[in-house]
Amino acid sequence: MTRNREGSKTPSGAWIDPDDPPEWTDDMFERADLMIGATVIRHGRPAVAATRVTIGLRLSADVVAQFRMTGRGWHARIDRALREWLADHPDFGCSPG
Repeated sequence: MTRNREGSKTPSGAWIDPDDPPEWTDDMFERADLMIGATVIRHGRPAVAATRVTIGLRLSADVVAQFRMTGRGWHARIDRALREWLADHPDFGCSPG
């Protein structure tokens, strides 16, 4: 199979020289994937405005089982359920958020 030499041109016909790449901008570096060999190294979760606090919380096994059965994101659903309870009980002494 022969190689198409026209493959080294852009759709507009401009020549692309693989030995003369464009200068990388800061934006290009920010969006680039860090790789070791063929493995992409993850950058972690994106930053969120409202941070969460890790705590140890003991819940009834059946309650945890019900939330786990709902699949991924069950921790967030427990958080939402607690927020709804606080919103429904303003006399509890604290406000959500």
